[in-house]
Amino acid sequence: MTRYLALPLFLLLTVGGGGLIGMTVETGGWYAALQKPSFNPPDWVFAPVWGTLYILIGIAGWRVWRRGLRTLQKLWWLQLVLNFAWPPVFFAAHMLGAALGVILVLDFAVAAFVVAAWRIERVSALLFLPYLAWIAYATLLNAALWQLN
Repeated sequence: MTRYLALPLFLLLTVGGGGLIGMTVETGGWYAALQKPSFNPPDWVFAPVWGTLYILIGIAGWRVWRRGLRTLQKLWWLQLVLNFAWPPVFFAAHMLGAALGVILVLDFAVAAFVVAAWRIERVSALLFLPYLAWIAYATLLNAALWQLN
């Protein structure tokens, strides 16, 4: 596979996969009825934030694949699996405690990627920093929702 064909495939995987999960997992009625913490963002924030993050995640995945960085590739795939697993656990199964467990492991995987990439693939590490900040916030939100409900 050429390096220029691979980038659109990585973006299709991340943006398309995230979008597909977002469209197939019902977030409306059940989530709307939950008691929310004061720092819960408005619903319209999630789509543009995740759309942007999935682009950054895809580019970072492409960069570590292109350079053949096996350890980073494994961490990248681990975070993607956990990222795609969280919405069905939280929204479809309504298992806020289990979802908190998933997102805590996701936090660790993303942080491990940033640390491991920092010296050898700094651009990919930097691309993951907004993602790390957002999922740290999402972890606090998940914990607060679990506690309140």
